[in-house]
Amino acid sequence: MLSLHTNNAALSAQNSISRTQTHLSTSMTRLSTGFRINSAMDDAAGLQIATRLKVQTSGMSVAMRNTQNSISLMQTAEGSLDEVTSILNRMKDLATQSADGSSTDDDRTAMQAEYDSLISELSNITTNTKFGGTALLTNGTGKMAATIDFQIGADGAEKLTADFTAELTALHTDIGAAAVGYDGATGVAVAAQGTDVLTAGAANGSINLLTTAIDTVSALRSKLGAVSNRLDHVYNNLSNISTNTKNATGRIMDTDFASESASMTASQMLLQAGTAMLKQSNSQSSLVLSLLQ
Repeated sequence: MLSLHTNNAALSAQNSISRTQTHLSTSMTRLSTGFRINSAMDDAAGLQIATRLKVQTSGMSVAMRNTQNSISLMQTAEGSLDEVTSILNRMKDLATQSADGSSTDDDRTAMQAEYDSLISELSNITTNTKFGGTALLTNGTGKMAATIDFQIGADGAEKLTADFTAELTALHTDIGAAAVGYDGATGVAVAAQGTDVLTAGAANGSINLLTTAIDTVSALRSKLGAVSNRLDHVYNNLSNISTNTKNATGRIMDTDFASESASMTASQMLLQAGTAMLKQSNSQSSLVLSLLQ
């Protein structure tokens, strides 16, 4: 039907052009941003899932940094305890030498002076070993004198609890028993000269006490190593989860450039065809004039 008021072909062409323009605009937005979902209108359910995955990934990234920092903390403490072991070994050597009958009183006096100096250094290590400005090995007040909670995941319940209190207390107690000049309660060295290796009898008694102290330090170092190894496994597991979670997020959020480019090309061709057909449909109205001539 020829009509001046209603041109069905033109209206259909206009509707088609409008839809094509919407699709073309969406394709161009996706290609320019690199994201398939740029607003909730693009994929409401997908946006919700991707947001949840992003939050999880972000939390795991922080947890991975926490894990590395925690390992560094314990490596700092373990390195200091390695030096403590070396000092105790030297003290044991002095005690063994002093206990021998070939040593003179002057020899033992010199040995005791070195022994006292080593005690002072033990005190320096146990009171001044710090991580981030916080003392680690101080008896009663150090970070390791209380239970430590390591946050190893994105959820509040994902914690690793490490308790070194018993081993640290035993360390200070045993060092204090083996070194008269060391206060096991505070870890502070006494200024006065000790008598640990000043006589053969005292030196002989110090040997076993120092052996016990060395074993106690080794026990604490062993526990630090075990927890550090566990945290290393935690880090590897978090890295694996984070990688796969990011991949899942990408499949939801990222633009498939090959598919979207093809879609944009198709929309551009349809827009050109629709525009041409709209021009043709508008020219049909001029046929009415030929009827009126």
